[in-house]
Amino acid sequence: MEDLVTPFSWRGRKVLLTGHTGFKGGWLALWLARLGAEVRGYALDPATDPNLFTAARVGSVVEDVRGDIRDAAALERAMQEFAPEVVFHLAAQPLVRYSYQDPIGTFETNVMGTAHVLDCVRRTPSVRAVVSVTTDKCYDNKEWVWPYRETDPLGGYDPYSSSKACAEIVSAAFRQSYFPVAELGQPSGHCVAVATARAGNVIGGGDWSTDRLIPDLVRGFLSGEPVLIRRPHAIRPWQHVLEPLHGYLLLAEKLLTHDPRFATAYNFGPVEDDARPVGWIAERMTRFWGDGASWVQDTADSPHEAGYLKLDASRARADLGWVPRLRLDQALEMLVAWYRAWQAAADMHAFTLAQIERYQALVGD
Repeated sequence: MEDLVTPFSWRGRKVLLTGHTGFKGGWLALWLARLGAEVRGYALDPATDPNLFTAARVGSVVEDVRGDIRDAAALERAMQEFAPEVVFHLAAQPLVRYSYQDPIGTFETNVMGTAHVLDCVRRTPSVRAVVSVTTDKCYDNKEWVWPYRETDPLGGYDPYSSSKACAEIVSAAFRQSYFPVAELGQPSGHCVAVATARAGNVIGGGDWSTDRLIPDLVRGFLSGEPVLIRRPHAIRPWQHVLEPLHGYLLLAEKLLTHDPRFATAYNFGPVEDDARPVGWIAERMTRFWGDGASWVQDTADSPHEAGYLKLDASRARADLGWVPRLRLDQALEMLVAWYRAWQAAADMHAFTLAQIERYQALVGD
């Protein structure tokens, strides 16, 4: 068990991170490496070009292993050979609209991929903490005005949301079957603490995903064309990517204490005032970007997406001491600065680390 008096340090800790070539995974990989962790990433090639992994040279500070979480044998080799103490599972098919095009691939990746990760964990004796990242869209969305709590029913209208609800159920089943909370840290028990993390809509520099608001806006601004925006009245819990990542780090630190109360699900969302409509974000982005940036509403038919979604992060505040530090305008200014620096061919490894360092100073880490 961790010494609760000594300040926590990531230095020298071995961390396996799935999804390190993605947007959130790339930011987390850089942050962990900066904290002194020894990081092995396991993921597919970056899904877009450009991408954060290449732009910020993430591979220069982590061990870069390419593989599919649907390949159980390759994943098990990568995990057991490395013998990590902590596993962050972020690899996923992360897009709602794409899940309509490839529902089977979405379920295979998000459900069976999560099962493979946890099954490898139970055969890797070195692992002590697992943070399995899902999404705010795992809830059975009633389109009500109240924020969702971790105890609310899971569900999902579309294949993506449903697959993430299933990933939560899979994580709970493995925890109950192989890593029961009541036996955590006991002499005759086990030493693996498993938690899940449900974050709101994350934004930040280096996201070039298709069918996401910020990347769509940036691509349009760079091309000089008005950006087509669907569902401008839809409300989402927007937050800078560093906010939930800070929560994931705090959660992993708590899991390593073997206190059973932390082996559960956590929401990470912004303050209520920062759950804003899509159109509000588009207006702010055009103002911060300048240079004649503009947007128009897309009137074409599109698949169903939730219209209203907020998260209650009271559990994270009470258990982890986690609170949002950036207001939405600050987050938007940061991401515009990132893309502007990239446009100017700046050193994006150094620029990204500088944003992480400024955030760390803000939270006092």
